[in-house]
Order: sequence, then C-alpha cells, then structure tokens
Amino acid sequence: MTLRELRQAPSSELPARWRAGLGTGFWALCAGTFINRAGTMVVPFMTLYLVSARGFSVVAAGEVLAGFGGGAIIAPLIGGALSDHIGRRITLLAATLITAAVMIALAYVRSTALIVALVLLLGVGLEGPRPVTQALVADLVAEKDRVRAYAVLFWVGNLGFATAMSTAGFVAQSEFVLVFWIDAITGCLFGGLVWRFVSEKDRRAAGVEPRSGGYRQVLNHRPMVAFTFAVMIYYFVYLQSDATLSLAVRDSGLPPHVYGLCMALNGILICVAQPVLAPRLMRLDPGRVWAAGLVIVGVGFGLTAVASTAAGYLLSVAIWTVGEIFPATVSSAIVIRLAPDHLRGRYSGLYGFALASGWLTSSIGGTRLLAASPVALWGTCAALCAAAACGVLRLSPSLRRAEPHPTS
Repeated sequence: MTLRELRQAPSSELPARWRAGLGTGFWALCAGTFINRAGTMVVPFMTLYLVSARGFSVVAAGEVLAGFGGGAIIAPLIGGALSDHIGRRITLLAATLITAAVMIALAYVRSTALIVALVLLLGVGLEGPRPVTQALVADLVAEKDRVRAYAVLFWVGNLGFATAMSTAGFVAQSEFVLVFWIDAITGCLFGGLVWRFVSEKDRRAAGVEPRSGGYRQVLNHRPMVAFTFAVMIYYFVYLQSDATLSLAVRDSGLPPHVYGLCMALNGILICVAQPVLAPRLMRLDPGRVWAAGLVIVGVGFGLTAVASTAAGYLLSVAIWTVGEIFPATVSSAIVIRLAPDHLRGRYSGLYGFALASGWLTSSIGGTRLLAASPVALWGTCAALCAAAACGVLRLSPSLRRAEPHPTS
C-alpha cells in the first residue's frame, strides 16, 4: 500500500489495510513482540522494587538503575554489530535466554553487589535485541511498506505493554517475585518464536556484502549523529515514566496500582490513537512530526509537577502519550533509510544507544532532581523538550531527504 492509497483510505479501513502484505515472517515477529511486551513488568517497577522490597533509598535506587542504563547503553551497539556479523536470529535468541536467567536470579538475591551486577546485565539483555528487531523488519519488509511495518510493530508492542500494565501493579503489590518469572518466561517465548518462524536473510545472496567502516562510518554521518543527540534528549524525558513516575505517584500518597493504571492507559491510548494518527503523520515532514511530538511530550510531563490525584496523573500521561506517537511513527524508518544495507544493524544500534542513554541520564538525573523538588524535575523535562524541538526543526531538511551515507 502506497502513502497515496493510505491517505485516501477511510479511517475505518485503516486497521485492515495495515494488516495487508507484510508477510508471515513479519507477523511472527509481531506475535513474539506482543508476548514479550505482555510480560514486561520488571523494568517499570524496578525503582519501586528496590525502594520497597530491598530497602534502598531513592537516590541509591537511582544509582543502581544507572547500572541498568550502563548496560543498556552498550547493548544496542553490541547487538547491532552482532546482528550484522552473525545474524539477527541467533543474536536475538541469545539475548532473550541471558535475560531470562538474569531475571530469575534478580528475584532472589539479597546482596547489594549482586543486585548491581545483575541489573547491569539486565540492561544488556533487554536492550540488545532492540536494533536486531529493527534491522529484522527491514530484512523482512519491502521499502515501500517499512513505515507502516514499524508503526504496526510499535502498535502491537504497546498493546502487549497495556496488557502487562493493566495487571502488573496488582501483581507487584502482592508478590514481586512473580513479576520476574512472568517477564523471564515471556522473553524466552519471544526468542523461541522468532527462531522457529522468522527466516534469516541471506545478505550475500541479496548482494549485500560486508564492508569496512563499522561504527566509524556511522559516526561520520552527520545527519544521523545530530538525530541521535535529539533522540537522547527525548528519551531522558520519556523514560522518566519508568525511572521516577512511580515514585512521584507514591509520594502523592497513592497505591502502586495507580502507577500501573497510568502505564496501562499509556498502552491503551496508543492502541486506540495510533491507527488514526499514524497514517496522517506518515505523509508529513518527519522533522516537524518529531518537533510537534516533543512539544506535546514536554507539556504532558510538565503537568506532572502539579498532579496529586489519580486523575491528575492519568491526564498528564494521556497528553504525553499522544506526543509519544509522533516520533514513534517515523523514527525507525528514518534510521533505516539513512543506513546502507550492510550497516542496518549498526545504525539501529546507534539509535538504540541514544534510547538506552535515557536510562542512565533519567535514573541518575531524574531521581536527584525529584529528591530536590518535583517542580525541578518536571520543569526541566518541559524545557528540554522545547529546546530539542527547536533543534529537530533545524535538522528537518536532512531527515526529510533521508539520503543514505556513502558506502564507499
């Protein structure tokens, strides 16, 4: 389906149109993503787990989560390189098995040193598959359908996340250990499903020969590097939803399931709104789409400063969720279009690096700002989004052209 056909399609037909022509391998990947995301319960509650179940202070919990961020930062770079070198399927399967083992161990250990080490490994295992999945979509889906495919994958992932968050708060409230086991089992199912049903593309047979350059070539591509900085700022703000929002809810005297409901609302709104918004966003200038999304996200997180009731938190989450849809619709397609075929994994790895860096900066910076003052944290989030939006608008012509870096 071309963008012209997508523009002309009635909104009621869009979900059916999205399903057409993407291939069995892609839908197997989507099914695995849904299962995995439906079991994603540990990370959103990690700060609360460390503070409530393991007796860490808020600042100490932030420092431990910085370890997750450290692992998550290097993981996409490793995963991207391995996916280009040894293949997508084996890289993804190995990462999911390692993550499952770490999840189960983390549920039972009491030693602070072991918790820190395992949280770091958890960051590696969880974030390593991200660029692999992005590159795998590009292998499975024709170029004309990739924007749609990435939008569908994002939608499916959030449907799974909404499923998880609608129950995770209640599970965490009664038994934290069960949260770890659910996450481990669903992660293994994801890796196994991809291994069994998604074929590995023979890049040599397709004329994609390995070439020199690696990450050095990626870092010499100025539009990609500039876009990466914008992504880093965005995810510092967005990942406050994992790093500090649960603490803000707790500090307002609200029970854990309110945070779970907030995250469920995030996933449900994406499932409802994205099929309506995404087809319209696809035909707009991607830089302007990104900038508009940043502004909306900044407003939503900024309103958290004055939230004190469940309704207030749900309102702020609803606003930044709408903003989240804007960059999510175009980001992966931009990265893949910028990337030469033989470096898709590494370009996706650099994007994943920018995303994961938000864990490091949001966990350290976010918890410290929250400890100082909620207004300081949420005001900083709003200001950063405004500044980043201006930067992305200046970058917009390069993102619109999305011309690949020379491969010579």
